[in-house]
Amino acid sequence: MATMRSWAGGMRMRLHGAINDRRGVAAVEFALLLPVMLVLYFGTMEFSQAIETHKKASRVGAMVSDLVGQLNKATRGELDAIMEIGEVTLLPYNRSRPSIYITAIDISDDDMPKATVAWSRKMEDGATSRYLPEDQEITDVPAALNVRNSFLIRVESDLTYQPILTWNEGSPESIGLTSLFDSIEMHEDYHVRPRMTQRIMCEDC
Repeated sequence: MATMRSWAGGMRMRLHGAINDRRGVAAVEFALLLPVMLVLYFGTMEFSQAIETHKKASRVGAMVSDLVGQLNKATRGELDAIMEIGEVTLLPYNRSRPSIYITAIDISDDDMPKATVAWSRKMEDGATSRYLPEDQEITDVPAALNVRNSFLIRVESDLTYQPILTWNEGSPESIGLTSLFDSIEMHEDYHVRPRMTQRIMCEDC
């Protein structure tokens, strides 16, 4: 009986000691909090990079439209060079390439002005070519800019932002946290009027 009591007393002491043993609590808490901390850290880093890249993507359209608006007349080579300069503006971001579209819009001198394409160029994935056909009607000119007998330069910039957490260089497939986000579409439109002349013509566009 005494042995039984001694064994029971020893078990109670060991059980009490195990319950009050706090040596592994810190490790368990760290293991539980580490994934949350990593998600918060990388999420904050990715969010700040996306904001900065969006600012640069906006500057692409603003800069391209400003440079084109200063021309007296345009050539295909000049327009392509301006779009290449716009692409370089995004550096050091290089996980995807922007698309840039330049459209010269001629607005007729009618009571109900009609906007049509005078010429256009585009750059997609680094390759430049003609964009919209001449004389195609443009129906989405902002009302404040749809002034009879006027001329507009529209620049559209598009970028499919690839988060670094999901980007896989050399492969079209994404990796990492694809369940959270795969890509972010960024788009900006700019309209400017010619600065040096009433109309900017391009004979070889």
